[in-house]
Amino acid sequence: MILTQCAVCATDLGLSLGKKCGRCSTRYCGPECQEQHWKEGGHDQLCKQIKKAGGAEQYHANNKYAEALAVAVEKCAEDTKGQTCYICTQALHWKTKEGLVRGCSCRGTAGFVHVSCLAEQAKILFEEVEENNLDNKLNERWMRWQVCGLCEQEYHGVVRCALGWACWKTYLGRPEGNWAHRCVMCVLGNGLYSAQHYADALSVMEAELSVKRRVGASEHDILVVQSNIANTYRSLGRLVESMLLRREIYAQRLKLSGEEHPESIRETICYAVELIDSRRFRDAKALTCKALPVARRVLGNTHEYTFMLRSIYAEAIYKDDAASLDDLRETVRKLEDVEQTARRVLGGAHPSVASIELSLRDARAALAARETPRA
Repeated sequence: MILTQCAVCATDLGLSLGKKCGRCSTRYCGPECQEQHWKEGGHDQLCKQIKKAGGAEQYHANNKYAEALAVAVEKCAEDTKGQTCYICTQALHWKTKEGLVRGCSCRGTAGFVHVSCLAEQAKILFEEVEENNLDNKLNERWMRWQVCGLCEQEYHGVVRCALGWACWKTYLGRPEGNWAHRCVMCVLGNGLYSAQHYADALSVMEAELSVKRRVGASEHDILVVQSNIANTYRSLGRLVESMLLRREIYAQRLKLSGEEHPESIRETICYAVELIDSRRFRDAKALTCKALPVARRVLGNTHEYTFMLRSIYAEAIYKDDAASLDDLRETVRKLEDVEQTARRVLGGAHPSVASIELSLRDARAALAARETPRA
């Protein structure tokens, strides 16, 4: 369940507290709120409609998907003007009449698509491996909920959010022990985070962590969720909690997976960002300097994580007051190279490219301030 609050007073109910409407399963903290919702909140008019949709959770998911879809289509309207979906070849979806989106690293005339077409395609591909017991392909097919099949880069922003709700409304009825149920909350939580709905993302991630602990998920899966929570803490300004959790996750990830695992490299990036925020520039440089050759060897020079490590290393230099003028000039030069290559590979709209551009802007400002003679 993602609905973890009372429908009337928003009291946090977790995954098991409170009570539910006997007909539609809308959640309440107690009978007083339930009675108030029926008499004053309009639930008497909605109850049958919610039940018909499949219950409160399904009704909520359907509505949230519709909202997220509308936002994504509007956001992408200028980019998709005059284009057609690469899956159904239509401008408007034949059934939903929705417009097109593009939220990956495709450019030119590639990558235009309907969210509904992406969701249907991902659903069919995943059903195929389930029906044929192709367990070795489960993760590969599941990634189609998150990764473009053309450019092979992750979706981002409002498009990823719409896909997150599409994924959740498709699989929310699965039992907790089911493979898809173990993964669907992660897709939704990351989608909400990508669209900067940080408070909602944290609620989903905390529910996901509770479920994974209850079903006995692997330490790897637990660390992934905790890492996402730490990122969300930071985005919400809860920096002390973020730093404490991140340090613990980084140590556990290295112990579990070794330095060459992609998740270990990801954790290095996140931990280095925390170190820079704490003005521990020497530690941040040492960490990224050690991880960069590993990332190049394991992932390649044009992987997102490699770009980010190079950018963060540069950030640890130009934010340090002890950096020399030559250090700043070299840092700007290197960031310009990273920005150009990342833009070519990932596209200008990619969040990591935006982050690198911001670092480049700040590095240039730091260099200009140092070069300008004092009055």
